[in-house]
Amino acid sequence: MTVTTLASTTVASGLPELTAGRLIGSWRLDPYALVLILVLGGLYAWGVVRLARRGERWPVARTVAFAGLGLGAIALATMSGLAVYDHELFWPAAVQNIVLDLIAPLGLALGDPLSLALAALPQERPAARRLRAALSGRLLRFLTFPLVSTVLVLSSELAIYFTPYFPTALRHGPLHELMYLQLLVTGSLFVLPMLTRQELLPSWCSHPVRALLVLLDGLVDAVPGIVVMTSGTLIAGGWYASQHRPWDPSPQQDQMIGGGLMLTIAELVGLPFLIAVFAEWVRDERRRTRALDERLDRELAVAAAAPTTTATTTTTTVSTATTTATATSPGEAAVPQPELTRPWWETDQGEVGERFRRGR
Repeated sequence: MTVTTLASTTVASGLPELTAGRLIGSWRLDPYALVLILVLGGLYAWGVVRLARRGERWPVARTVAFAGLGLGAIALATMSGLAVYDHELFWPAAVQNIVLDLIAPLGLALGDPLSLALAALPQERPAARRLRAALSGRLLRFLTFPLVSTVLVLSSELAIYFTPYFPTALRHGPLHELMYLQLLVTGSLFVLPMLTRQELLPSWCSHPVRALLVLLDGLVDAVPGIVVMTSGTLIAGGWYASQHRPWDPSPQQDQMIGGGLMLTIAELVGLPFLIAVFAEWVRDERRRTRALDERLDRELAVAAAAPTTTATTTTTTVSTATTTATATSPGEAAVPQPELTRPWWETDQGEVGERFRRGR
């Protein structure tokens, strides 16, 4: 395994030919990304441990998704061979960006860190109140509104590739790190509200609507890859031309490869994203059904424990009405009788009455 320092012009100029083995085995340390991974991972682990101490269990699958897919994707994009070679070839940089923009947010969202934070924080603590206030605040609701978040993701990628932003970031390390963070945040603004159990989206954005939005977002995510692949203008052409090696593809081929990989990854991510939305839909329906069953069971327990005086009164009323009807001679006009009192479960038209009748 090859470990290098932060990429720079000097480091990039001495890199050997990129092969599959070097792409997998070359790593570099990115202190900014490492700090972010440790902070996010530490906070998530703290929440899981806090729930465990209270005797509550957090799903292992969510923890694996957050740590493995979410934080793992951040590490892969910023410290693997993609980061080592992103200053020499365009296509590793393009893959980096799409991983941070799509794959890492999906992994983080599958871990549902917002629900974990709200469950782990004591409700009376100021931190919990501030978090709930932020989640219900106008700014976050605006940024996570489906149309707004989709436009932010698309405009963020296009601004990176078709403005001086990207060439400048290649020359200045701190700006490059800021670009990483921008891609991660804008991607999370769309993905996280779609999968979290917290209500960040408008009331009309039900799970079927979310599935439709994910399908539409898949089409939007394909736009940057198509534009990059078909553009006649070289992205950061001056920079990559100065880093060109005899074994490297030409800058035009390099950009076409990068755009094609962006398009391919974006479309491949769309399917598991859609499956995750449907899975959350199923879980939500199960939670609703379980809550309804518990409510019905409580109401049935109250009804079963009620005094039997109601049944006794009903029997007496029915007997009196029968005697009166028998005493009436055939020639006499029948006197209208009041409606007989019936048990509540015979007249109730709701789910509680129906279930009670089935149980009897």
